[in-house]
Amino acid sequence: MKEISIQMIDRRISSDWWKKIVKYFVQVGDGLEIRFWKEEADEIKQASIYGNPTDENYEVSIKGVVSEQLILELLSEKPKDRSIYNKMTKYFTVNIERGGLKFCSAHYGTEMYFVGVSDDDIAFFKNVMKEYTEEDFSIHICE
Repeated sequence: MKEISIQMIDRRISSDWWKKIVKYFVQVGDGLEIRFWKEEADEIKQASIYGNPTDENYEVSIKGVVSEQLILELLSEKPKDRSIYNKMTKYFTVNIERGGLKFCSAHYGTEMYFVGVSDDDIAFFKNVMKEYTEEDFSIHICE
């Protein structure tokens, strides 16, 4: 099974790379899970329109289906609280699943994991990331 993992190293990078990847990999109708720390009350409230919240010890999970509205939100948002992380999204973890493809945007989008990617997916990913260096990102592709 082919996999991609990426971790942002340079915290000054814009969110352009993240948005291109989300636009490519996330589709209306995909399975969705958004995870939060319990303290993220505003984000939980905002994301509750996408599914039902479930309390899971230290976290809250919202499960549902990707909508056009969610995709637009992810592609247009500019997280405000960036004092700790250069956040790509306000959501701590976004998990997407479609068929054999699993996509995870973790730590506010500064880490991404893809399992079950195709050769075309890998080619797209490499094309998006070709302008960056090893000082910008740690990237692992298992073909």
